[in-house]
Amino acid sequence: MMRMMTAAAAVLLCILVLVLGIVLLPKACPLKCYDCIPGLSGGCTETKIDCPSSHTRCGSARINSKLGGLETKRVLRTCFTPDQCFNGSLNLGFSQAVINTMCCTSDLCNSQDVPDWSISSPNGKKCFQCDEKDCTKTLTCNGNEDYCISAAVKAGVTTTKVKGCASKTICSHSQTEQLSADIGGEISCCQGDLCNRASSTTAHLLLFVAPLISLVFFS
Repeated sequence: MMRMMTAAAAVLLCILVLVLGIVLLPKACPLKCYDCIPGLSGGCTETKIDCPSSHTRCGSARINSKLGGLETKRVLRTCFTPDQCFNGSLNLGFSQAVINTMCCTSDLCNSQDVPDWSISSPNGKKCFQCDEKDCTKTLTCNGNEDYCISAAVKAGVTTTKVKGCASKTICSHSQTEQLSADIGGEISCCQGDLCNRASSTTAHLLLFVAPLISLVFFS
């Protein structure tokens, strides 16, 4: 279970990094935004920054997550790219994350926090989840989690597989491509109850099996 929680934490951290868009921001760019990215303590000092040309939005985001029994809520403001402006949800059973953003296109327009959101109620859809080496347990999805997701998270020479439910925005091509690079593994999504089926795997499996159905995140 510790390995599974570590893998889940890695996925959630990569999603957080994806939302934050933590990059070195060059100076003298056209859009100016408020910047406040909380550290491990949860606090940050708000500043004004110039955005790079690729970051054409000022944004605010709220990330509510659960890992085991630990709940974390983070609010941030910074420069966003257009594809970082999304609302999404990821549910791995023992860990969950809900991401909501607000974006705007004028200087210093991201002064307000995103309203708080809670994890939605079950929607009736079902996906497989992993518990240690067993990836045959069934998970009920919540809210807008219309897709099943599979991910392989690498930690040194060990790769752990995680499965669960995700919203369409999490499964979009741009998000899964970046997340795959960040976790050093692969991510696939599919639509339909229990479509992320695969045989039980050992934790040292280094590569994903071939996708069992057509990927749907290229829409």
